[in-house]
Amino acid sequence: MSTTYQSTNKVGILGGGQLGRMLIQSGIDFNVPFKVLDPDKHAPCSSIAEFVHGKLKDLDTVLDFGKDCDVITIEIEHVNTEALKTLESQGKRVYPQPSVIELIQDKRKQKQFYSASGIPTAPFTLVDNLEDVKRKVTTFPIVNKLGKEGYDGRGVQILRSSADLQKAFDAPGLLEELIDFDKEIAVIVARTSSGEIKSFPAVEMVFHPEQNLVEYLFSPAQISDHVRNEAERIAHTVIQKLNMVGLLAVEMFVTKTGEVLVNEIAPRPHNSGHQTIEANVTSQYEQHLRAILGLPLGDTSITRPSAMVNLLGEPGHEGIARYEGFADVLALSGVHVHLYGKQLTKPFRKMGHVTIADPDPIELKRKVQLVKNTLKVVS
Repeated sequence: MSTTYQSTNKVGILGGGQLGRMLIQSGIDFNVPFKVLDPDKHAPCSSIAEFVHGKLKDLDTVLDFGKDCDVITIEIEHVNTEALKTLESQGKRVYPQPSVIELIQDKRKQKQFYSASGIPTAPFTLVDNLEDVKRKVTTFPIVNKLGKEGYDGRGVQILRSSADLQKAFDAPGLLEELIDFDKEIAVIVARTSSGEIKSFPAVEMVFHPEQNLVEYLFSPAQISDHVRNEAERIAHTVIQKLNMVGLLAVEMFVTKTGEVLVNEIAPRPHNSGHQTIEANVTSQYEQHLRAILGLPLGDTSITRPSAMVNLLGEPGHEGIARYEGFADVLALSGVHVHLYGKQLTKPFRKMGHVTIADPDPIELKRKVQLVKNTLKVVS
């Protein structure tokens, strides 16, 4: 006999950005009450849930925030994990677990975890500062990553020659072999406290050439069955090795020889899963809620091929956001626009995304370019 569901568990979200906003929108269907903490009093979640204005890394602020929450989760990794450990010791369910968040806060620890767990990843060397980078670089090009605080492409530098060494980070980080990859893909996987695991079909990502963030993606990825199975196997292995509860995005390189290597992971809803709202049976946001609330995981099947285009602030524009070409894009069949409730735009700020569904791959790619060239965020 199944237990009775009662939607009285208050879910606290550390971070009030667009990921939290879409998580709340999904949770409305389950009558889930939400409470949100964010340092921006105008954050996207501020008007749609119980909202607390405060710093995510302040110990006392996070402790006070979590007092009346039953379950606590995150939409950004830059949070105070000591406070979360204390809340966990007080009986709060904190998912992902604080230990997982701590590991993922530091790319150095991430890479060491992959190595110790037998998870394929690009060869790397740890570095302590700029001088250490200069001593340890033996070949170019090479990737220099900041250990902590990197986000949305920040904290990554490609050093193409000795002249680029001045761009290296003067802080703890790592040097990583620049992979000559064929594709960049992502698999989103979820796990419950009882150990149930389900993953979404892999998507293929295209990154902005300068900003190192996803510009658009296609679902499903156009990859071989071998690569698809290996990517799914790796994603399941990672979340099992972490013993993590919640949703995990696993970004991977596919090399020209068909090898699959983990690049980075994120323990939360992710940019590479936005299209699941319209194009999968269960969205990544609903799946995350199912996982952290102890509910059965949903069907991850694709209902129709799709693409997702990130809507970024235009270069040279900063101020009150206006959306050029909005009506033109809405007139296209299979298109759904998500705006994130951000009043102010600035260059390359994530202001929304567009999901495009079409069974014809050629037509899907045509619509992606049409959306990219038509819908602009200006001031």
